[in-house]
Amino acid sequence: MTSEVMTPGAKEGLRFHPKHPVARRILAATAILAVVAAAAYFAAVTWGISHQTFLLYDSARQRPVEVDIAMRRDVKMRADAGMTTMPVVIINHGNTVRFNEYSFLSNFFAGKGYLAICIQHDLASDAPLVTKKGEPYVGREPIYKRGMANILFAIHEVAKREPHADYKHLILVGHSNGGDIAMYFAEKHPDMVADVITLDNLRVPLQGAFRILTFRSKDPEFQPDAGVVPQGDSKDVTVVNTKYRHTDMSDRGPNGLKLSIEETLSKFLNKGKGSELAPVNTDKIDVPPPPGAQARKSAQ
Repeated sequence: MTSEVMTPGAKEGLRFHPKHPVARRILAATAILAVVAAAAYFAAVTWGISHQTFLLYDSARQRPVEVDIAMRRDVKMRADAGMTTMPVVIINHGNTVRFNEYSFLSNFFAGKGYLAICIQHDLASDAPLVTKKGEPYVGREPIYKRGMANILFAIHEVAKREPHADYKHLILVGHSNGGDIAMYFAEKHPDMVADVITLDNLRVPLQGAFRILTFRSKDPEFQPDAGVVPQGDSKDVTVVNTKYRHTDMSDRGPNGLKLSIEETLSKFLNKGKGSELAPVNTDKIDVPPPPGAQARKSAQ
């Protein structure tokens, strides 16, 4: 079958055979633009943001703590030259999810000039999470205390490597159990916290003298405890409901969800206290794949 190419702006019915010189020029220009777009995309990913992973050791607790730090290279250069101070975001993983499975968040924050620190909270040798009804946070408080110690230790160690950052006004981000760790830390160290962002945390109430943004799943298997999510209007707590599952809120989840989270985060970061954000419609978002790459199928 012979295909034909219609020149942009040409009158209807005016078509060129693919071997026609005009058609060849159009096809060549399209190919060049695709190559340039792909090069720009991969250059931004490869050269724009750096990731470094460190296996630290807390001798006081005799515990290894693995961290990944992400930064924009140009922002780091300006910070090292004393021209800017990087804001800091701490990203806390959910139960059974690794610290390096939130690259969509670390890249988002690094792209906006933040120093993004992802912390591995649990070890293979740790006891599994259990639910103990009747106890505070259903028996999870020791886990939150350990997470808080991990955050304080990671901040101390990363500050030695990256001193030109603001470790006194943190943005804390966390998924599920990591969101509870973030809220628990903020409750105990409110003077160190600017904002808290949780992805479907279930145990620690969303309250405090700081702004809170929380994304909620539509998952019958993961329901928050009573009093965790405020009911009705709240000046400092923004609730964004999604149609997705609890376990989708990491790199494993669908691209539509990740894009909607990034869009809402952009609004949240650009707003002052008392912001009023409308939930992002996640039903109609279609995320194009990187140039030349095949889009991953969304998790069902």
